Amino acid sequence: MAKTNWTSFTMEFILLGLSDHPKLEKIFFVLVLLMYLVILLGNGLLILVSVLDSRLHTPMYFFLGNLSFLDICYTTCSVPLVLDNFLTTRETISFSACVVQMTLSFAMAGTECLLLSMMAFDRYVAICWPLRYPMIMSKATYVPMAASSWAAGGVASVVHTSLTIRLPFCGDNVINHFTCEILALLKLACADISINVIAMGVTNIIFLGFPVLFISVSYVFIVATILRIPSAEGKKKAFSTCSAHLTVVVVFYGTLFFMYAKPKSKDPLRADKQDIADKLISLFYGVVTPMLNPIIYSLRNKDVKAAAKTLVFQRQSPQ
Repeated sequence: MAKTNWTSFTMEFILLGLSDHPKLEKIFFVLVLLMYLVILLGNGLLILVSVLDSRLHTPMYFFLGNLSFLDICYTTCSVPLVLDNFLTTRETISFSACVVQMTLSFAMAGTECLLLSMMAFDRYVAICWPLRYPMIMSKATYVPMAASSWAAGGVASVVHTSLTIRLPFCGDNVINHFTCEILALLKLACADISINVIAMGVTNIIFLGFPVLFISVSYVFIVATILRIPSAEGKKKAFSTCSAHLTVVVVFYGTLFFMYAKPKSKDPLRADKQDIADKLISLFYGVVTPMLNPIIYSLRNKDVKAAAKTLVFQRQSPQ
């Protein structure tokens, strides 16, 4: 049967999500809701203490504040829709809303990739060049670094969104995903997507390959410098300043590579199970990772814990 083109700015997509598994939907609704609240509270608190506490007015916490704000924005543009999807039997989203969500999600993901590499550079300078750190990581340096990360993520998102919405979509308007994820949407196209594939490959190199390589090289120099520190206490203190960032990097990039680099099964039965696994991995990337960021930085960072306690006590003390 010939497929008909239904591309239109008035059309709607059906988000499949976990509609074939209603029991899982109820369980994940509660889990995702709780994690979303932790994301808002945890990242909101990190932003608050990094702004209000003068001790945290440093490049490291400036980047961390950007990361927290980014995580709030990223989850807010997708999680409410996911929660609604869990409660309804047929979740639909308009073409224009799908485009907006796809643009914002891609921009935030790209920006986070670059921000994590900027944070690695900050740790490299702090440990390998401590005496020159104030001069190298001045406000005139770290503010443009963060701004360029946001700009690059936004530009890449606009490019990919433009390449996607120009495609004709036909047949079933069902997106086998929780949200308007760009790869899930490309599966509905009934035209040549080779340009999109090439563009995605280039983007992966820029936003995944280069940052991971840069972070890896930075940590090679960091570890080499730490190992030359004579005292065990000095080594422990130096490692502690990097452990939180390194943990976030492993979780973030590990999930991304697992999502996009693993081979696809050709067995129909295994492919169906793989679809469910892909959705849950995507959910992990979109919700669990932003939730872990403030927890990791709060638990592994004495300055953040001290600033948070100070803020709480100030709020509780009588005026």
